[in-house]
Amino acid sequence: MRKDAITSLLAVVVLTVLLGVLYPLLVTGVSQVAMPDRADGSVVERDGRAVGSSLIGQDFRRAAVGADGKPRLDADGEPVLVAEPRYFQSRPSVTGYAPDATAFSNLGPNGKDTKEAIDANVAAYLALEKPYDPDLTVGRIPVDAVTDSASGVDPQISRANARIQARRVAKVRGLPLDRVLTAIDDHTAGRGLGVLGEPGVNVLELNLALDGMRGATASVPRSAAGTTRPATTSSSNTTTEGTR
Repeated sequence: MRKDAITSLLAVVVLTVLLGVLYPLLVTGVSQVAMPDRADGSVVERDGRAVGSSLIGQDFRRAAVGADGKPRLDADGEPVLVAEPRYFQSRPSVTGYAPDATAFSNLGPNGKDTKEAIDANVAAYLALEKPYDPDLTVGRIPVDAVTDSASGVDPQISRANARIQARRVAKVRGLPLDRVLTAIDDHTAGRGLGVLGEPGVNVLELNLALDGMRGATASVPRSAAGTTRPATTSSSNTTTEGTR
């Protein structure tokens, strides 16, 4: 029995060193040499400070301000968030774009809560975009604009979604629509391996590119780590206006 105990203890020590220390160090070392940017989180910097990650979606809303000049709060004391009109808006997130709690709503496709969440997102999308695109109808709204992704932090939106938002962004920033559409094309990634998935537009990179354009209204987007907890699409107590 003593021999078995010693053998078991040695096995625990050896496996701990191999799999808990040496293997992680090896993987970390290889990744730092082969793909240092991705290994460090694909952090995007502007003017020497991190403003987000190209792999993690973030919120491009701001706190609504009341007549008294103070942030408006809902019944639960949470800030009321509204879309920042000069920015392309990310796909809805039920986790508030939290990178450490990626998840989706987990609601059934035919459930009442799901319908109410999508209906609210549709109404908000129309309220935000229809003033700039009078012909916009429910039938034209891309599915990714009103539903959350599996992770809740998808950094991309569809080309169709981006092109609808382009009218608003161009008008607010005082840019030609064609120039904004070209920026969308420049920040569109193709299908994985040429066949997997659909082309997607990276929202953070697109917004940063627009901020850098001459003549545009510019402001560096807030870092995902520095934003106020945003509203979610189905289960949050935070109120939203003009956003999904």
